[in-house]
Amino acid sequence: MNEINMKHIPRHVAIIMDGNGRWAQKHKLPRSAGHQQGVEAIRDVIKKASQLKIQVITLYAFSTENWKRPEEEVSFLMKLLVEYLKKEIEELHKQNVMIRTIGDLSAFPERIQREIDKAKEKTAGNNGLIMNIGLNYGARNEIVRALKRIAENYKEQTIAFDDLTEEMIGSYLDTSGLPDPDLLIRTSGEKRISNFLLWQIAYAELYFTDVLWPEFRGEDLVEAIVDYQLRQRRFGGLS
Repeated sequence: MNEINMKHIPRHVAIIMDGNGRWAQKHKLPRSAGHQQGVEAIRDVIKKASQLKIQVITLYAFSTENWKRPEEEVSFLMKLLVEYLKKEIEELHKQNVMIRTIGDLSAFPERIQREIDKAKEKTAGNNGLIMNIGLNYGARNEIVRALKRIAENYKEQTIAFDDLTEEMIGSYLDTSGLPDPDLLIRTSGEKRISNFLLWQIAYAELYFTDVLWPEFRGEDLVEAIVDYQLRQRRFGGLS
């Protein structure tokens, strides 16, 4: 923390939470134990992000591709999501955290959609950290959904061809109203984007760490931000 510049904190940090399965394997435990331990990492990271006055943390929790996993694992992840929201919502509310989601929630069972909606409604008035959770999220799917809405509005003549700009397309994305990520973190040593926020991370700084997600803590977030602060962000121009 002594190395961090509080005047140069990224507004939006996006995290690909990877390594739950490998953590479980490493400890000779079932994969479900890795997912359970991953919740501890979320708890610690959200607390640290609030302390650092980060505006938005976007967590890649369940992708559109995760449905391909064994049915038992998918069911456990659904159960874990509901348990997390029920157990943590009061503490998150106390921390002034607002919960948002990105992704197509219509694919989830109604009882899970209700829990998500309850959490979002309860924290809607909070003005601290925005905890933005990617659920049934895939960037290509997000862009397709946005283009379909744009086409519908064009057909209805509520928008014109000349209205089509980068800013307008951004307003149709799930992250509408949020700043683009300044920093993207991926845990577990993998170095790929995995269909996450493809439009929004055009100029994000990428940070890869070998730390498995269940072992990732607030101090690891600080380390990533210190590394981010050492970089020069040119956005295609000169420093």
